[in-house]
Amino acid sequence: MYFNFSIQVFTPDAFFCSKCYDDDGRLKRTGTLWTASAHIITAVIGSGVLSLAWATAQLGWIAGPTVLFLFSFVTYYTSCLLETCYRTGDPDNGKRNYTYMDAVLANLGGFQVKVCGAIQYLNLFGVAIGYTIASSISMMAIQKSNCFHSKGDDSPCRISSNPYMIAFGVIEIIFSHIPDFDQIWWLSIVAAIMSFTYSTKLQKMVKFEEVSPE
Repeated sequence: MYFNFSIQVFTPDAFFCSKCYDDDGRLKRTGTLWTASAHIITAVIGSGVLSLAWATAQLGWIAGPTVLFLFSFVTYYTSCLLETCYRTGDPDNGKRNYTYMDAVLANLGGFQVKVCGAIQYLNLFGVAIGYTIASSISMMAIQKSNCFHSKGDDSPCRISSNPYMIAFGVIEIIFSHIPDFDQIWWLSIVAAIMSFTYSTKLQKMVKFEEVSPE
């Protein structure tokens, strides 16, 4: 008498393919509503928000909110464009475009991809320079404030920004070599908390300057 046993063997690759990978073979996305909200808050609350009150004051109560509403509409429109270009072909099962250049390549092609890449890298270069200068100026302001409190308001308190620029650049280089740094799920949550913190701190400092006697 012979018995026929049929055993179905699941290989690790086949098991993890359905559990840990998307339909295009990449790691399955694990984002939630909270992490997405943290990313949005981190992107919105930044150096632009810190200067928003000053910019609105320069434009006035009519032009300021009008321009703010106009740019919010532009942001909404570009977000809709990005959402539409996320997949090529079928909106549910089409190929995903993970970067701006992927979306441009899928929809426009050749030369436009080079233009998009040049604009992106130029923008990143300018943003990196801007944040390096802004961080050094902020650290200088803190040092000057401490100097005035300790030595008096008549002290010259000359402080160079070069050490702070170099330190910020070194920290950027170190962080850029951390593997999968952009995949750390709690990073944007921490950044969002920091954004709220320094925005609140700045508001308190402005109120203190307004009520303090000259």
